[in-house]
Amino acid sequence: MSDPKNNLPRGWVRAPLGEIAHVNPRSMQYEPTDGESVSFVRMAAVEEGSGRLDPSASRMWKEVKKGYTRFQEGDVLFAKITPCMENGKAALAVGLLGGRGVGSTEFHVLRPIDEVRPKFVLHFLLQEAIRRDARMKMKGAAGQLRVPPEFLEGLNVQLPPAREQQRIVEEIEKQFTRLEAGVGALKRVQANLERYRAAVLKAAVEGRLVPTEAELARREGRSYEPASELLARILAERRARWEADQLAKMHAVGKRSRDDKWKDNYKEPSSPDLPNLPQLPEGWAWASPEQLRAPNDYALAIGPFGSNLKVNDYSESGVPLIFVRNIRRQTFSGPDTKYVSHEKANELRPHWIRPGDVLVTKMGDPPGDACIYPPDLPTAIITADCLKITFSKELPIPQFFVVAINSKLVQTQILSITQGVAQKKISLDRFRTIGLPLALLPEQSRIVADVERRLSVIDELEMQVEANLKRAERLRQSILKRAFEGKLVPQDPNDEPASMLLKRIRAGRESGGGPPGTRKPSRGKPQRPAQIGRSDDAT
Repeated sequence: MSDPKNNLPRGWVRAPLGEIAHVNPRSMQYEPTDGESVSFVRMAAVEEGSGRLDPSASRMWKEVKKGYTRFQEGDVLFAKITPCMENGKAALAVGLLGGRGVGSTEFHVLRPIDEVRPKFVLHFLLQEAIRRDARMKMKGAAGQLRVPPEFLEGLNVQLPPAREQQRIVEEIEKQFTRLEAGVGALKRVQANLERYRAAVLKAAVEGRLVPTEAELARREGRSYEPASELLARILAERRARWEADQLAKMHAVGKRSRDDKWKDNYKEPSSPDLPNLPQLPEGWAWASPEQLRAPNDYALAIGPFGSNLKVNDYSESGVPLIFVRNIRRQTFSGPDTKYVSHEKANELRPHWIRPGDVLVTKMGDPPGDACIYPPDLPTAIITADCLKITFSKELPIPQFFVVAINSKLVQTQILSITQGVAQKKISLDRFRTIGLPLALLPEQSRIVADVERRLSVIDELEMQVEANLKRAERLRQSILKRAFEGKLVPQDPNDEPASMLLKRIRAGRESGGGPPGTRKPSRGKPQRPAQIGRSDDAT
């Protein structure tokens, strides 16, 4: 039953969170000595939405007692900064080394009083509605927004009796255990689908997905053009195009060549480092992006440097820009983008991309995702951390090279040329000479068709898994909503009303009893807390 006066379940009260938990307490109940180790919890050690953290990392107290957030066993950590807060990074500090820890300064710490269950506070903060309200109260500059402590201190909590808190926590965890078992199974399916996707791409560029042209030619008693001859034709056409351009330039200025020595100025495109590449199927050949690109200028290019394209050049209409976020493995994710004016686009002609061109991310974790720019989209401009390839007209199936670049065969090479720590990148000069497998044209067509058929099945299954994961998250939030409406477990009329608990809390504050969750030391030397989780001398 509910109390019609305050629209709360019988026996419940509303109270500010700052009354039932100390927000950002400055001290621990027992501070370590300089020679002791404590748990060290980075933001990355806190899972999103689960309420769990990994306390296994440790540091010496003398190294971390300044400059980090302090907490102790049973405290609740709540990420204050965007986007960690919105992503549900909140956790109960359990299993800490010696019962004490330090961590990121981007945590708020809440220390519930003894009669308020820490897990009750944790689950309350994990509600999506709370995170939405917190987002509205954030302060700071864009990208550095933070939840102020005043928001948590004034946050109204529907507080049930102490015994009902425990029943609610137990029921939430029972239902979450079943839910997480299902989520775990879905994530295993996701991982298996990703492994199958990688296996399909790997088999495709190793000649194991469809019969090779060499096998079919033998079976049918006919000949075939090996890829080495296709590559030679592409390179010959490239040279012929260059020579024609040189003759046109000489003719334009009235010059005539007495001999062919000027042809020695032609620079052959760089080839890949063949001794370090594995053997390809019969009839195939290795070639570099530089060798396979179209002969026109800027067929292989990266986006403009920052000074040539700035944020204040962006507009809401005009010529679309392509960002790293638009390029996914095998899939272009548009149309979420920005634009530049047609005048600005003309200044950036070397960075134009047209339907059928191949896009590659040159930055990421890791870089090297590739996709086709779709045929139904307009000419666009790549931004700084994107790379584009326009392939020779002798190669009418660029999708084959998307498959190749996304496969382990080429991704391994890309990883070897990746540089950087905070931001991993590949340079255009290094990318020019990686090895791309070149299959025979009829075989390229069969490979692409078979890959697309198989990946379409994977895509459909992944969409179903993703939909079920979202459904599980909605169910999780529904459980929490029912819990804090008093609808998850029955009320017990024999429970002491929460008003009595709140009265004791307020009386304790008025008597100067110290921060919630601390106890006045007894006479004599206080005893150290029992070791929780790992021992102090654990390594």
